[in-house]
Amino acid sequence: MALFPAFAGVSEAPDSGSSRKELDWLSNPSFCVGTVTTPSQETEEATALVSEGSPLTRSPLKPDPSDESDTNQKLRQTSRKKKKEKKKKRKHQHHKKTRRRGQSGSSASESDAGSEGDRSSRGIRDGRKESEKPSQENSAAADVGRRRVWLEDLQALTEDAFRTDKKPDPANWEYKSLYRGDIARYKRKGDSCLGINPKKQRISWEGASAAKKPSHRRVERYFTKKNVGLMNADGAAVSSQTEPLPPEPAPFIPVKGSDDVAPPVTSWLNPLGIYDQSTTQWLQGQGPSEQESRQPDVEPGREDALLKAKVEEFNRRVRENPRDIQLWMAFVAFQDEVMRSPGLYAIEEGGQEKRKRSLKLILEKKLAILERAIESNQSSVDLKLAKLKLCAEFWEPSTLVKEWQKLIFLHPNNTALWQKYLLFCQSQFSTFSVSKIHSLYGKCLSTLSAVKDGSILSHPELPGTEEAMFALFLRQCHFLRQAGHAEKAVSLFQAMVDFTFFKPDGVEGLPTKGQVEFFEPFWDSGEPRAGEKGARGWRAWMHQQERGGWVVLTPDDDDDEPEDDDQEIRDKTLPRWQIWLAAERARDQRHWRPWRPDKTKKQTEDDCEDPERQVLFDDIGQSLIRLSSHDLRFQLIAAFLQFLGVPSGFSPPASCLYLAMDESSVFEHGLYDEKPLTFLNLSFSGVSCVGRMDQLGCRRWARGHSREGEEFIRNVFHLVMPLFSGRERSQLCFSWLLYEIAKVVGCLHTKNKKRLKSQGKNCKKLAKNLLKEPENRNNFCLWKQYAHLEWLLGNTEDARKVFDTALSMAGSRELRDHEVCELRLLYAELELELAPDPRGEATARALHILTRLAENSPYGPYAGQVPAVHILKARKAYEHALQDCLGENRVSDPAATDSLNRLVSVVKCFMLFQYLTVGIYAPVQIYEQVFAKLKGSVTPEGPGPGHSASTGSVSSALEAVTLMHTSLLRFHMKVSVYPLAPLRQALSEALKLYPGNQVLWRSYVQIQNQSHNASKTRRFFDAVARNAEPLEPRLFAIEAEKMRKRLVETVQRVDGREVHATIPETGLTHRIRALFENATRSDHGSQCPLLWRMYLNFLVSLGNKERSKGVFYKALQNCPWAKVLYMDAVEYFPDEMQEVLDLMTEKELRVRLPVEELELLLED
Repeated sequence: MALFPAFAGVSEAPDSGSSRKELDWLSNPSFCVGTVTTPSQETEEATALVSEGSPLTRSPLKPDPSDESDTNQKLRQTSRKKKKEKKKKRKHQHHKKTRRRGQSGSSASESDAGSEGDRSSRGIRDGRKESEKPSQENSAAADVGRRRVWLEDLQALTEDAFRTDKKPDPANWEYKSLYRGDIARYKRKGDSCLGINPKKQRISWEGASAAKKPSHRRVERYFTKKNVGLMNADGAAVSSQTEPLPPEPAPFIPVKGSDDVAPPVTSWLNPLGIYDQSTTQWLQGQGPSEQESRQPDVEPGREDALLKAKVEEFNRRVRENPRDIQLWMAFVAFQDEVMRSPGLYAIEEGGQEKRKRSLKLILEKKLAILERAIESNQSSVDLKLAKLKLCAEFWEPSTLVKEWQKLIFLHPNNTALWQKYLLFCQSQFSTFSVSKIHSLYGKCLSTLSAVKDGSILSHPELPGTEEAMFALFLRQCHFLRQAGHAEKAVSLFQAMVDFTFFKPDGVEGLPTKGQVEFFEPFWDSGEPRAGEKGARGWRAWMHQQERGGWVVLTPDDDDDEPEDDDQEIRDKTLPRWQIWLAAERARDQRHWRPWRPDKTKKQTEDDCEDPERQVLFDDIGQSLIRLSSHDLRFQLIAAFLQFLGVPSGFSPPASCLYLAMDESSVFEHGLYDEKPLTFLNLSFSGVSCVGRMDQLGCRRWARGHSREGEEFIRNVFHLVMPLFSGRERSQLCFSWLLYEIAKVVGCLHTKNKKRLKSQGKNCKKLAKNLLKEPENRNNFCLWKQYAHLEWLLGNTEDARKVFDTALSMAGSRELRDHEVCELRLLYAELELELAPDPRGEATARALHILTRLAENSPYGPYAGQVPAVHILKARKAYEHALQDCLGENRVSDPAATDSLNRLVSVVKCFMLFQYLTVGIYAPVQIYEQVFAKLKGSVTPEGPGPGHSASTGSVSSALEAVTLMHTSLLRFHMKVSVYPLAPLRQALSEALKLYPGNQVLWRSYVQIQNQSHNASKTRRFFDAVARNAEPLEPRLFAIEAEKMRKRLVETVQRVDGREVHATIPETGLTHRIRALFENATRSDHGSQCPLLWRMYLNFLVSLGNKERSKGVFYKALQNCPWAKVLYMDAVEYFPDEMQEVLDLMTEKELRVRLPVEELELLLED
């Protein structure tokens, strides 16, 4: 066979044998001549198929030349039609055909519109290719001709029509299945096949597409985007008229609005006249009129018109009054309402049903409005602050810092702006470092001091600058304490005490910067400072320097024995993270005082093992400020004592409170549950004292300072008490004695009898020494605390003798002196709580104490039952005293501190007297009377715990009366049966006025925990938290849900081991998590370390480590300065200890025990 098969039939010359052998390489022996046909043969075969109508078989077809022309004509017409269709659809169908080649075969062939055109064009194209080949006559070539004619082009077909296609298709190797256009259309019913045994045989239809799943439309909840718009829309009024009740009951209930409707006309369709118009139209096959069908669209159009009118009104008002700052801010806030409402200003068309709330779009609109406002008000700080707060979503932190610096440069005298700027820099994790923020505080205070001194002539001093500077100073001290740099914080307080109270006379007239320069030599001289033994102050040192030097006195060496530091690691078998936590907390507790070289032991600065314990003047110099106000000076001492852990009654300012709140003492009840009338309220406000980095939940009374720490506190009291006189000195003595009594209460809780005995002895010794001083002999506050101490120690008779002695010294002042009233009130409450029997001796003693108070006669000891006549006289005296205190001339004057204190004392004594003589309903009436009288003069207090009545405000007076009322109700519920509703109502009304009072919240949570239905509590918490600024409602809402969860788990547990889900949890875990999320998104909650610690602890208790880590890093984004968060992370995630310590080192937080030193200690 020749290499060119088309010319294989050409005859060769007989004498070409020799040349044939030379051309053997052109032969192709594998080729068969019978497989080649000529174009004429193909045409004849096609004609034979059409004319004869014979069925297609596997045998070769013989063409008939008679019908050749007709067949060719039909094929040409078909080809012309297909060519026209192909030209029209070439651009649209070419890419579809290519894609169909690559698709996998499906179980059911799909019919598409262009399939016939594809097949026709394909057949014609193949025919053209074959016509170009040379033809050759062979009978076996008829088989190939069949594949050149498509079955669809044939008119007559029988049931036995078949065709074979022997031409290989390379697409079958490239794709998964045959081209779907070459497969006949069919539908498979089921997955089985005929002829198989369904029990033993099964067909796997591989590659078949899965059956379509039925689409289940999900039921939309009320909180989806579509339904929120429907809920926000105003509802249609059902009835706008109220009908008066008839004098006599009607025989039937009339249908409203039936008189206005015309009676229907009877017809053949409505013979009885009972169908309304809509039903009649439906029976007639008619629909509602166009006006009625368009009625539902009226409401959305009206709402769009209202929104458009509001926008136009805002635009008109800001155009007319461009200087109105509040109007611009209201316009910015209005954008949220516009985007929430469906209709005209929705983001998409048809936004009433489907709309997307784009936060970016809202922010851009607000930013555009603020920029317009700032153009008209270049000096407005509020608008610029709003813009910076808005741009925090767009800009990078570095850009924001630059904008803040520009704003501060333009307004260096604005204290509110400084507070926000410091909070912004303090909470930026990416740019945060302790040294940077510390220097920023110093720059702020030095700049404000220059403004206050008048050194910056371009910016005058604004009102309230001194108070704001003091608040910023306290924020800096608590920032350093929380970051672990307690030595610097204590040094700041020491320097401020000397700089404020012991300033030499020669530097009084200098500006603050000049006074600081004179103070530096004293600080670097090595002389004792406030709290250290032998401290005499800056003034005495300056006088001695002018005389020729300081005389160094040799201190006693009896109490200078250092503590043993070798026992930091007591058990080396514990895990490494536990050893590090214990050692780090121990060093925090011991080393919070600055290290100073002891000259008597010839120490130098090089002898300090930890250089970070030394505080240089450069660390504190810029933060020293002048306090000219006498009240601020006393608050400085009270804040220093509270910082050291002494309950001085001082609460940090609102701008500092929640930043400093880092412990769970806000939820501690103390003795409130056992003794609701005489409990000891220490009011630490959740702010930890210096040197404490304990784990969350550690009880406050279980803590205490070391021996050096206690000596430091005593030295501070000895130094500052001579600086004050009168009421302020009395308050300092009261705080000192209360601090010692708090230790006794701690021993009572821990039931440590040995320590209780020694602590009680030391406390009584202090009380006697204070009362021996001439200024304190008639101080009834100290007498009251001394008697209470004896009562707590169990010495009831000794306590009665102390009470009787103090009351005999009071004379006949009685109701005119609020201190005597408070003394008698405590005496009566202690007697009442001793034996609450209404007919017992203790109740008679309490009644005797309160009756003698109203008689204005010298006090006599208890001698028996009080006569009824004396009780009536005492009641009249109390009523006259109460009316006198409630007089308008005293209540209207907020500066009348003594009158308000007397009012509180008289109301408390009268309420307890009425409770003992009449019952619980009498003191409730007194409280309602006082509450109605004072409520008009009350403005809700800001954040923070309740203040004492000595603050002199009407609000604090009413708060104290409310505490007495709730305590009396709790006591009555404890000793007798009484409904819970009055106490709940009283607490609810009080907490709406004082949402920051922690004592009231603790009481409310306790009583609500006894109720099984939590819906009322949750609604109340939500209402208060939505309208109140303080964080306490959110904190106590979380605590209430956690208490309920613990209660459920207690019921479910058997012997404290296994949990049985007999009672459903009802979503408490998810509710608590949602409360945490909402609280951390609030303004105060996002920067509150206590809230983040509680959130982290809760998630770890659930066992979700990964989510807990996410919350930890989210907490660091908001509170990167809180060392307790890092220590909690080491406790909860021990595997991440090295990473956490590296992070602390990077941010310059204080790490007292590095890992390298820990390894050395473990090796030793």
